[in-house]
Amino acid sequence: MSAVVAANEPYDFDPKKFLAKIGEGRRVVQFSKKQAIFAQGDPADAVFYLQHGKVQLSVVSKVGKEATIGILNEGDFFGEGSLAGQALRMGSATAMTDCTVMRIERRAMMAALHREHTFSDLFVAYLLARNIRYEEDLVDQLFNSSEKRLARILLLLAHFGKEGVPDTVIPKISQETLAEMIGTTRSRVSFFMNRFRKLGFVNYDTNGLQVHSSLLNVVLHD
Repeated sequence: MSAVVAANEPYDFDPKKFLAKIGEGRRVVQFSKKQAIFAQGDPADAVFYLQHGKVQLSVVSKVGKEATIGILNEGDFFGEGSLAGQALRMGSATAMTDCTVMRIERRAMMAALHREHTFSDLFVAYLLARNIRYEEDLVDQLFNSSEKRLARILLLLAHFGKEGVPDTVIPKISQETLAEMIGTTRSRVSFFMNRFRKLGFVNYDTNGLQVHSSLLNVVLHD
């Protein structure tokens, strides 16, 4: 979910403008593609707001197995565990593209939430929407085939179902990452991607992967 997507917020509240006025305790940081924003085990002392670009969230198990747990887009918050007393980062955040990120220190974010009720309501709504998304991901993982799971994640990455015009082109994302996100092997992802391409559901161009609305047929088909 994008926090900026809720266009019917009362008083035309703009979180971007509000966050820019927090003042002390926040700064805008530029990250290059593949640069780490924070790493698993780092101190959890700030919340981040993605102004531009895409960010990959991942976690590594004790035995060294890495899994991608989310892809974030413009308007998303991340690192909010610091507000709930999380001392260390439970995962890593890495720039998938060149990114512009606002880093807000925990104390400054807490003060902003207490001071501006509209922003607080918006932030809570964002967290609830993310929780619903996680529940949907769990149901998808438990009951749907890997082909359906792949189709769903591609549609989500392309913003189908959100307000406004979807981003039909997804910046380059590896099949290994897609496999991690849906819980299958790279070879299975490759097989399904080739099938989607032959059926005209997706195609590749110089900018990345183009997703067509016809891919919904895979998700809706029983």
